[in-house]
Amino acid sequence: MPKLLCALLLSLAASIAAADYPEQPIRIVVPFAAGGGTDVMARMFAQHLAESLKVPVVVDNRPGAGGTLGSTAVARAPADGYTILLGSISTHAISPNLYARMAYDAVKDFEPLARAGTTPFVMTVHPGVAANTVGELIGNARANPKKYDYASSGNGTTSHLCGALFTQLAGVEITHIPYKSNVPGLTDLLAGRVAFMFDNIIAMQPHIKAGTLRALAVTGTARVASLPNVPTMIEAGLPAYDVTGWFGFWAPAGTPQQVIIRLNAELNRIMREPDVRARAEEQGVDLRKTQAPDEFGRYVQAELAKWRQIVRDAGAKMD
Repeated sequence: MPKLLCALLLSLAASIAAADYPEQPIRIVVPFAAGGGTDVMARMFAQHLAESLKVPVVVDNRPGAGGTLGSTAVARAPADGYTILLGSISTHAISPNLYARMAYDAVKDFEPLARAGTTPFVMTVHPGVAANTVGELIGNARANPKKYDYASSGNGTTSHLCGALFTQLAGVEITHIPYKSNVPGLTDLLAGRVAFMFDNIIAMQPHIKAGTLRALAVTGTARVASLPNVPTMIEAGLPAYDVTGWFGFWAPAGTPQQVIIRLNAELNRIMREPDVRARAEEQGVDLRKTQAPDEFGRYVQAELAKWRQIVRDAGAKMD
């Protein structure tokens, strides 16, 4: 059979399959541990997708290597719309600039589906740390070099770079302690085995409200509605500090356009639901701006360029 005819038949078969999409369960891969901020978002979207698409939607947590292990699994999955990724600024903007070698290309190996929200991070300390403000922590760290350490959800994650940027701008010597995900890092922070941590508000907020952690600042340019009394890092005395995290959905490269359009429409519809917006706002996540796939793709490329400069300025690099 001529190669052109084979290609046409395969294309026709793919189009027919896409037209009937979905016909089987969909898997959302979360490249971070269960219980973290990305996981919470994934489960909220999975529930609503299952209701609208009439098929089971399951969340598959695959943590490790700053989110790159789970992201690699999706990049290598069949491009049929039944395996999608809920990644983040870590997997598609920071890690590609931090790691000398990557198992996937953040642009070429994925089809952007939709941005799923933005959120600043929050800097929290264990109550045993003698600092009620960022200024006090900086003063203590300068007076006692290497006395403090900070947890992160792994080398190459946003929490790592948030800490690296802080130490750079504050001019302090603080030890970075990377974990496999934010959950064990948060566990050690709650136990007082590390001094502080930058993480998303979803994961930190229950502990802040319970008084088991003390919030010093949020990393965006504006205060967060769910933490109105917590200043920004800019207000706290670091005018050049601005980090806003984001979540996004991707499919493997080559996924049929009909599937991409369908998933984008469903995800954007979910983000417009009043109950979803209200729940996200409680967690410090902003869902106000939805995006078409090509818009999200351009956004990711702009973030890659932005974080290339931040990684370079922070002097952070991983083999």
